[in-house]
Amino acid sequence: MSDSEPVVLVVEDQKDLAETYYLWLRDDYSVTVAGDGDEALEKLDEDVDVVLLDRMMPGLSGREVLEEIQARGIDCRVAMVTAVDPDFDILEMGFDAYLSKPVMRDQLTQTVEKLLERRAYDALLQEYYSLVEKAATLQASKNQSELEASEEYSDLLERIEQHHEELSETLGGIEDDDDFIAAIRELSDVERN
Repeated sequence: MSDSEPVVLVVEDQKDLAETYYLWLRDDYSVTVAGDGDEALEKLDEDVDVVLLDRMMPGLSGREVLEEIQARGIDCRVAMVTAVDPDFDILEMGFDAYLSKPVMRDQLTQTVEKLLERRAYDALLQEYYSLVEKAATLQASKNQSELEASEEYSDLLERIEQHHEELSETLGGIEDDDDFIAAIRELSDVERN
């Protein structure tokens, strides 16, 4: 493995799942596995690019590990990989993607790729993507009346719209969503090269 490979930390208490994720990712990334939250914090450092974090574990929960990542100021992307159905409490959590188990290989590898791409974006764009991911997660798990009744969800949509407007201004006043998406892709391609 070369030193330039992105580092992925898999935090999963089920050994068979941890091994599966490791096998799926090892050819493209430097993969480290932690069996619980305490071990994850021991292995967590500035070299870690992406954390795949189980939400429910014995000892420190995924939420507590996530809070510690933020408290330490570690600049990594985090995907919650969990059997816990999402609820409105996810709005307070600083993750970048939420994957519900069982997770398929393509879904996991595409999520890691997507999160690595996002590392190149500035903070506003990262926050925008995180908010959109949370909205999509809630839309997939809640019915329309639950969403409409939630003040937190309404606030989330307002924040997404504000970020969209700010990003549109940054990218030259783009109004159309297709043009907006194309401009963001172009921006990410330029930043990677």
